[in-house]
Amino acid sequence: MGTIYLIRHGQASFGASNYDKLSPTGIQQAEVLGNHLASLGVHFDRCLSGDLERQQHTAQLALAGMGNADFGMPTLEIDPAFNEFDADAVIRAHLPDLLHDEPNALHVMRHAAENRAEFQRLFSLVIARWTSGEHEKDGLVSWQHFVEGVHGGLQRLLQEASGRQRIGVFTSGGTITAMLQLVTGIPPLKAFELNWQIVNTSLSRLKFRGSEVSLASFNSHVHLELLKAPELITYR
Repeated sequence: MGTIYLIRHGQASFGASNYDKLSPTGIQQAEVLGNHLASLGVHFDRCLSGDLERQQHTAQLALAGMGNADFGMPTLEIDPAFNEFDADAVIRAHLPDLLHDEPNALHVMRHAAENRAEFQRLFSLVIARWTSGEHEKDGLVSWQHFVEGVHGGLQRLLQEASGRQRIGVFTSGGTITAMLQLVTGIPPLKAFELNWQIVNTSLSRLKFRGSEVSLASFNSHVHLELLKAPELITYR
């Protein structure tokens, strides 16, 4: 059987003007991941990421660490199917509908870095509306359409894969959530309950034979736990 490693990007710059840039912690997480995979003798026959900066930078750092152990590393390929959904657009579209019951929502969203718990609570409400399919907004990509795009990327991987290939995919939490829904058939809200637990640079593994795919492991972050540095275990 072949293996697809779904790797979430390192910590991004939450609350900064450019969220898509890895934070210093995110850089360290990616380097630790690469060194850990090298120590295990893991190599990729093929490696992809979405076209977001945080995804590509994580891939580059991890691959560099893996290369230190003299494993041949493939060229990083870019496929936008593995991008994250546009969370800002989802928030802008659905937040106004919550303001009657959540009058402080705008303030929280504008100062998210200082109100992380409240941001997460409100974001969960927004996601519930978006994934339900009952509150479609003109011009906003629906959850179902996003999942279909991820499905297309997965199908391309499977069609081009062979035998016992190991394929690394550096992506984001929402994309991994869509993969969970596709592979396991769980409802979107249940998939997002798992999403909130996905650690930066964690690995989830899919096993495949032809077009058949199953979930082999989820959200492994032992490479961070072994360092006994709780500050490296981040979720956003």
